[in-house]
Amino acid sequence: MSSDRSTLPWRGRPDGKPPTLKDVARLAGVSPITVSRTLNQPEIVRPALREKVFRAVRESGYQPAMLTAGSAPQESRLIAILVPTIVNSIFADTVQALMQTLTRAGHQTLLGLTDYSAEREEQLVAALLRRRPDAMVLTGTLHTAASRLRLSQAGIPLVECWDQGERPLDMLVGFSHEAVGQAIARQLLTRGYRHFASLTLDDPRGRLRRDAFRAELARQRLAAPADVSLPPPATPALGRQGLARLLEIGARPEVVVCSSDTLAHGVLAEAHARGLRVPAELAVMGFGNLASAAHLLPALSTVDVRGAEMGTHAAAVLLARLAGAEAPRKRDTGFELVMRESTR
Repeated sequence: MSSDRSTLPWRGRPDGKPPTLKDVARLAGVSPITVSRTLNQPEIVRPALREKVFRAVRESGYQPAMLTAGSAPQESRLIAILVPTIVNSIFADTVQALMQTLTRAGHQTLLGLTDYSAEREEQLVAALLRRRPDAMVLTGTLHTAASRLRLSQAGIPLVECWDQGERPLDMLVGFSHEAVGQAIARQLLTRGYRHFASLTLDDPRGRLRRDAFRAELARQRLAAPADVSLPPPATPALGRQGLARLLEIGARPEVVVCSSDTLAHGVLAEAHARGLRVPAELAVMGFGNLASAAHLLPALSTVDVRGAEMGTHAAAVLLARLAGAEAPRKRDTGFELVMRESTR
């Protein structure tokens, strides 16, 4: 029935409105009823045709509605929050401040976990937008093209947290990961360290900090530090494995820079198990300033990224926009190096 229809490249609607089911049908070269059937009963549609329709949905950014026939969109009082993880999480302060502030203002919150995966985030974005949230908070600025398209066409306030970038979707609240990496390198250099290694969680923000750290060392004409990349989420056990791997490959650093306090906790434990004195024989630097960092033995040097402040400000700009008021597009919440006993 649909073989005589020609597919057309999607260039957006001339009136600027969100795409409709008919737009998806035109893009896929099928009938609107085929699109409807594919979205509502995908199991009865041939795989090739199903993928054709899904591709058109992704390219157009179409959002299948969860509203009953004849009903009109209305304020949901629902705000969606997407974070990578809540396991030993440096995101906990941000999430708690967000949820407390939004709840006090009469909103419900829905938390989604992306597992550090842009593809998983894409699935969550599509599912959550079908629930018609009033606003959405995301972690970072790196999203798939399909996510960016859906979010930009959603017509709701958006905040990207934990980052500073050049292409925010809407509003941006966070800090520069490049500046953090550079500041760590400069601080450790002023303390006399010259032989470095790093343990980096394999996520975009951790890689940004690591690369900036390495770039600053290169500017000082120092050798590139040994680096072990570790799969998320961070756990103390993973930190122990990371230090063991560094030592196995022959690295003999004066200081190990970790992309999270949780990894650093594991490094301290492994160093103790191997009889390495901290900081005399091995210094350790974390990131995140978890509540436990000050109470380790030795207390952990780290970076405080003001997570609660990020969450409170993100909630404030969302509430302002939802009330029809102006809100700043970008807010740099900064960071602070907290040097304790795990470094000399």
